[in-house]
Amino acid sequence: MEFPLFHIVTFLMLVVVATNGAMVPPQLYWKSMLPNSPMPKAITNLLHPAGYWSEEKGTWVDVGKGGVDVGVRKGYYEGGGTDVNVGVGRSPFIYNYAASETQLHDKQNVALFFLEKDLHHGTKMNLQFTKTTSNAAAFLPRQVANSMPFSSNKAEYILNKLNIKKGSKGAQIVKNTISECEEHGIEGEEKSCVTSLESMVDFTISKLGKNVEAVSTEVNKESELQQYIIAQGVKKLGEKNKAVVCHKENYPYAVFFCHKTEKTKAYSVPLVGADGSRVNAIAVCHTDTSKWNPKHLAFQVLKVKPGTVPVCHLLPEDHVVWISK
Repeated sequence: MEFPLFHIVTFLMLVVVATNGAMVPPQLYWKSMLPNSPMPKAITNLLHPAGYWSEEKGTWVDVGKGGVDVGVRKGYYEGGGTDVNVGVGRSPFIYNYAASETQLHDKQNVALFFLEKDLHHGTKMNLQFTKTTSNAAAFLPRQVANSMPFSSNKAEYILNKLNIKKGSKGAQIVKNTISECEEHGIEGEEKSCVTSLESMVDFTISKLGKNVEAVSTEVNKESELQQYIIAQGVKKLGEKNKAVVCHKENYPYAVFFCHKTEKTKAYSVPLVGADGSRVNAIAVCHTDTSKWNPKHLAFQVLKVKPGTVPVCHLLPEDHVVWISK
């Protein structure tokens, strides 16, 4: 089932171009700000296909040919989302929330969390990985994204503009995502929900500087829930124990919940599945969880208390970790 955002975004693009002149494509902005930092697949998978942008003119060239596709996922309004943020539930990567009953019985969510002491060759985990599809919700250019409100006060207007039926599950998902973005983080956490790639780059640079690297989990093929074993080659990433982690949110176009916390480590973790599939996973470990909600999913799964031991989690393919080089 396709959803009619094409005409809305086409109109917005035309208005923005007419008002502000040519738009700079997100990938060019990345290159200008981070010339020595390659894009991870989590980013490139969410960019519009090559040829949609004219680098010479700096404009979107296929508007009149039906080529604009904001990447609305099939089934979005029925509650489809990322592996860890399905339906109307809260994200397990927001640490001031208590776990819901649904999360406690969701094997995919539960399996993501583990203790840092288990981050070594030979550890077995039951996991499921899915590849980001070509119809994943894509990034909009910043000028277009900024022309759309992203506020609870404008919820009815947003639903109307995105042609989402009031009272539907899709409407609830949109409202929940915006609400999560507006809430305060835990003590010591700096957070922002970014609605464009340019905004993600700006937020990261403001927290870590320009000498950064972006990494993401890479999956060579999809798998059912199965046992994986950590292979040899676990590697700590970055020189400092701080990172900006950006989690893909469930929304009609690409929105990421980005946050920076101190005492955060990032690791590259090679995994081999029972079926032979390989995953180069990214794990984030938090060495200070003392400010997390005591009933957070991680504590209930791992049977530990806040602030006692480092807690780690794996990231799905469409999330991004920024580390200082």
